Amino acid sequence: MSNAIISVEDLGKRYRITHQGERQRYIALRDVIMEKARNMFRSSKGGNRGLSSTREDFWALRNVSFDVKHGEVVGIIGRNGAGKSTLLKILSRITEPTEGRVWLRGRVASLLEVGTGFHPELTGRENIFLNGAILGMSKAEIKSKFDEIVAFAEVEKFLDTPVKRYSSGMYVRLAFAVAAHLEPEILIVDEVLAVGDAKFQKKCMGKMQDVARGGRTILFVSHNMGAIMALCSRAVWLDAGKCKMIGPAQDVGNTYLSSSAIETQRRLDLAAISRAGANGSQARIVAIEWLDGVPLQHGRPTRVKLEIAFTASVHDVRVGLGFSTMDGTRVGTYDSNANPTDLFSVGKPGIWAFELQIDTLPLNPGLYSIDVGCNSSEEHGLDYLKGAGSVEVISGPNTPAHYFGKESAVRLHGVWNMNPVNHEIPEQDVVDFKGHS
Repeated sequence: MSNAIISVEDLGKRYRITHQGERQRYIALRDVIMEKARNMFRSSKGGNRGLSSTREDFWALRNVSFDVKHGEVVGIIGRNGAGKSTLLKILSRITEPTEGRVWLRGRVASLLEVGTGFHPELTGRENIFLNGAILGMSKAEIKSKFDEIVAFAEVEKFLDTPVKRYSSGMYVRLAFAVAAHLEPEILIVDEVLAVGDAKFQKKCMGKMQDVARGGRTILFVSHNMGAIMALCSRAVWLDAGKCKMIGPAQDVGNTYLSSSAIETQRRLDLAAISRAGANGSQARIVAIEWLDGVPLQHGRPTRVKLEIAFTASVHDVRVGLGFSTMDGTRVGTYDSNANPTDLFSVGKPGIWAFELQIDTLPLNPGLYSIDVGCNSSEEHGLDYLKGAGSVEVISGPNTPAHYFGKESAVRLHGVWNMNPVNHEIPEQDVVDFKGHS
């Protein structure tokens, strides 16, 4: 397409996965050297009696093609593992494709992980200039935007502090501010914005709308279908590394939400899902399990277990599980720190199980997205996965057959009473329901 600022043609990315045999799971250098020596002299009939391993080709992307026009805002959607992050890494020139071609006709700024392009030993001030230089900006251009970046990121007090001491929230605020304010022709934003709080996410959405109105191009990956439909004109749905659907964001989003691609599973394994920044380095949420089975039932008790792998001892651990509608609207969160006494201490590395008991599930029938998180203090996030999975809620024994007005996601419980105000209504105040007195 001649007027396309991004062109992707038959793009593919292959990873080669090696599976080691059970007998020799961990390989020392001496084993590799010995195996090479054996292979030099081994006859074809000798077989492979030493290091046993098998290789498997995994295609994270295959035959992906689409174009993005100048000034378009395009959403990239799909479940975890669909290939979204791999696609953005190729477009950001972080990794090379195995096959196919990509044309980028403009300067690219990427926000894929917390702190991408930042040097941890440098201060926030120094990293603004470093990141700007990476984007190809002159020192004068960076200086002209410096005050706007600092004001947006809200890190004035810590501007001369090494960023290695920043919280994940501060990191992402500064990284987004740099990427959005230094005026690249193409802005690529991954789900990293989920690290920030609700106020910051709203602020970022407003800034991306301003960027789009300024005629620049945005590629936006998110599990928040509401944000995709509100911000993007078109969407690309990736499924198992291939393009499932490309079209108007409303049409693609609605088809994705109603498709069978969103499954409900009793146990969700999360260990292999890529994280943003340092998430998952000290504590990694490896599984969600619905102990009483799925689907869940409205009004009934249920139990859910989070399995978290810790690499070190951690004190004051807090865990949380959130339910969102499939368009991205959070409807409820179960935080362990809702009760100050529910703080956990992990005494040694290993996998620990955290079990949540819900006495009465307030969610109305429907499909819900699950967010899970773990931290050790108010500003220290250990792991966070937005859209980690989904779960279906069906009617329970006490679910009303009809809802009052527009159906809501949560059924609130309260007590209604009725008392007479006047036993008789004065004649002059009597009005019939046709509007005539």
